[in-house]
Amino acid sequence: MTTVPDEERLPAQVGFVVEIDKLKRVLRRTTLMDGSRRENDAEHSWYLGMLAMVFAEYAPPGADLARVTAMLLVHDIVEIDAGDTFIYDTAAVEVQEKAERAAADRIFGLLPADQTTALRALWEEFEARATPEARFAKALDRLAPLMANHHCEGGAWVRHGITADQVMGNIEIIREGSPALADYATRIVEVSVARGHLARGHA
Repeated sequence: MTTVPDEERLPAQVGFVVEIDKLKRVLRRTTLMDGSRRENDAEHSWYLGMLAMVFAEYAPPGADLARVTAMLLVHDIVEIDAGDTFIYDTAAVEVQEKAERAAADRIFGLLPADQTTALRALWEEFEARATPEARFAKALDRLAPLMANHHCEGGAWVRHGITADQVMGNIEIIREGSPALADYATRIVEVSVARGHLARGHA
């Protein structure tokens, strides 16, 4: 059955999807794995969705993978307004939440009320990490840049003087969502240190 577009609903939905196209312009600190250029947020979100499919067997038992993927698609939309925050920039991280919540109010608010509620709930769930699905989604979000830095000779780690201890702090968040992926991430850190692509010592 084909739904006849509502004269207010469809324009609101179109306005939202036009707005989120801007996510393609938000550059992250992480580069592509070949180091050729910086990744954008839309590419990052797509990649995480693929990781959720490929690494599904390492998710918590019974996790709803469709919900994980939906969270990953919406989790960085707020960065259209708030920008990408480098996870190792502690000063920026401290003010990040307020900026991102204001962005969530504006951007999700472009949608019809029912869709505003549904997408905002996915974003809030991801941020809170209170469900198995959210913890797995966050684990993938932390794993992807770690893999990228490893495959381009340290990448952002080298550029910003990041230490192994700092990265290991992120691995603890990966462990909350997937112990198996955390073990893999730990091996990446060990190899990166041995190769001189990640600094030894404390932050």
